[in-house]
Amino acid sequence: MLSIDQARAAVLAEVRPLPAEEVALTDALGRVLAEDVTAVVDLPPFANSAMDGFAVRSGPTGRRLTVVGESRAGTPANRAVSDCEAIRISTGAMLPAGADAVLQLELVSDGGATIVLNDDVQPGRNVRDAGEDVRAGAPVLRAGAAMGPGEIGMAASAGRGSLRCGRRPRVTVIGTGDELVGPGTALGPGQIHDSNGPMLTALARRAGAEVRAVRVEDDRDATIAAIAHALADTDLLLLSGGVSVGPHDHVKPALEANGVEEVFWRVALRPGKPTWFGVKRDDPPALVLGLPGNPVSAFVTFTLFAAPALAKLQGADRDTKTRRAQLGTAVDRHPDRDECIRVRIDADGLATPTGPQGSHMLSSLVEADGLALIPRGEEPLLAGTQVEVLWLR
Repeated sequence: MLSIDQARAAVLAEVRPLPAEEVALTDALGRVLAEDVTAVVDLPPFANSAMDGFAVRSGPTGRRLTVVGESRAGTPANRAVSDCEAIRISTGAMLPAGADAVLQLELVSDGGATIVLNDDVQPGRNVRDAGEDVRAGAPVLRAGAAMGPGEIGMAASAGRGSLRCGRRPRVTVIGTGDELVGPGTALGPGQIHDSNGPMLTALARRAGAEVRAVRVEDDRDATIAAIAHALADTDLLLLSGGVSVGPHDHVKPALEANGVEEVFWRVALRPGKPTWFGVKRDDPPALVLGLPGNPVSAFVTFTLFAAPALAKLQGADRDTKTRRAQLGTAVDRHPDRDECIRVRIDADGLATPTGPQGSHMLSSLVEADGLALIPRGEEPLLAGTQVEVLWLR
């Protein structure tokens, strides 16, 4: 069996970033940049006021000045300021010519036509200089960056209305099993609600993909047909269940019948041992991950293998968020397999298991902050041991 790192490396070795496309800035949330972004203009583009007050020339306290105009945001003053004059100014408004400082309203005795300055005014006081944040031509965002609200604001300020971004991956989720019925449907004897389909769809969408999901009964021909249809228009095919070797596990032979080449099957991982990965070597190729049917196993293996693949398909410069944390309690270890346990991280940075860790215990994912990677071994890991945590939030 491959280790987690070996399996992840094998998956990523088969990933080719998708072509870039032009995306309107308003549609770029969650997308991955395929180009560097440089500022078209200085930020701020002109010297402006950091306060509501009066634009003046620097000098001592006690001066009486004549108010000769106003500078508002979007409507600059139409004249310069002399030594004995002031211009009323709003936060963000352009600094008038001749002024080198702004004194805030609270420190001014305002008589309407004249004012008295009640404090010394140093050059540059309450002034935001042109280019103080970013100079025109300077890089503000790098290719591979994920576009969050701050990045969108930065791109807008830099003068961009659209961006080159990696295409969203197309993902198909196929759930297999005669026992599965849709969420909200009344259960018959031996039936369960399909949780993996909605969960994997949500995970893939959160990872930036466009997703469609279908369910297939435990039938060889139906499984072959569903896989063939998916492979015709899919960058990543996720199969949930049916990847083991039981008499009703049809996924592996159905993949072989569709010309999907196996790269690996089984990982030294708990939960998630029977994970399968392969490639349909078309142009472009389609990646296929066969995930175990138990819901926690499906969640864990998606996080370890599918999420990094989706990140690389989009050209992201990082695929996982990890941190180090101390175990808040002792944890038993598996002698032959590394384990991912669901943990909460408390205010002191201690990682504590969320509850029973069985692969069918979906409740262990509720309120989990991360997956703590517990290396294989004979002896328990003691409380206080440093472990790596894949962050889920």
